[in-house]
Amino acid sequence: MTNSQLASILWDAQFSGLPCQPLTQLQPGLTLEDAYAIQRINLDRRMNERGLFGKRARSVGKKIGITSRAVQTWLKVSEPDFGGLLDDMSVPNAGRADITKLLQPRVEGEIAFVLKKCLVGPGITPAQVVEATDCVLPAIEIIDSRVKDWQITIQDTVADNASSGMFVLGSQPALLRQLDLRTVGMTLRKNGQVMSTGAGAACMGDPVNAVVWLANRLGEFGEQLSAGQVILSGALGPVQPVAAGDWATVHVGNLSEVVVSF
Repeated sequence: MTNSQLASILWDAQFSGLPCQPLTQLQPGLTLEDAYAIQRINLDRRMNERGLFGKRARSVGKKIGITSRAVQTWLKVSEPDFGGLLDDMSVPNAGRADITKLLQPRVEGEIAFVLKKCLVGPGITPAQVVEATDCVLPAIEIIDSRVKDWQITIQDTVADNASSGMFVLGSQPALLRQLDLRTVGMTLRKNGQVMSTGAGAACMGDPVNAVVWLANRLGEFGEQLSAGQVILSGALGPVQPVAAGDWATVHVGNLSEVVVSF
């Protein structure tokens, strides 16, 4: 099967609400390069044909996935992956996520970076990421999979836009220079009950390192991170499945609360 055909399978799963077989079962030998090409095909379709809610979507940033050792071990890989963030994936803080647009949603607590300067890899350092960051925000990422029962390999999740769904950003920005993201704690509650805890160090030792990785990895594709973009840096603790009627909150250190309902 061609990359376009495989992209259409994921596209149909998204808009029908019916998960598909893993692409790696349909196309044994699918490479990571192919997977990123498939991801780009569907992102382009979302921006040029139709977004989640009909209107064409607009790119607003990137997300980084597979940033913890536990998930890397599960997927048998040694580095993260990335996907695109579109404006139709954004849910206002304390807003409602339309669960009819999600197939198998799970939530996780993260730190989002908002850039004020471009980052062009390779060769980007942590100091350059700090310098290029306008502010950081606590975030809830609502991950999702178009692949049935989350039966994914690294190629499957990359093709599926790094298993993206939606995201929610906190309302009160904080200055990165005033924080040590390695030591901040994260608490994720579902329906008021603590379901997950973690710390900044769970994300590649420091979420800044995740953004460094992304900028340098994008450089290999001839791409860059641009001023104004939002970067979701990766989970700070275990994910939690959600269903219609649920609500979730995330606290990261002393940053503002992030809330979303389904």
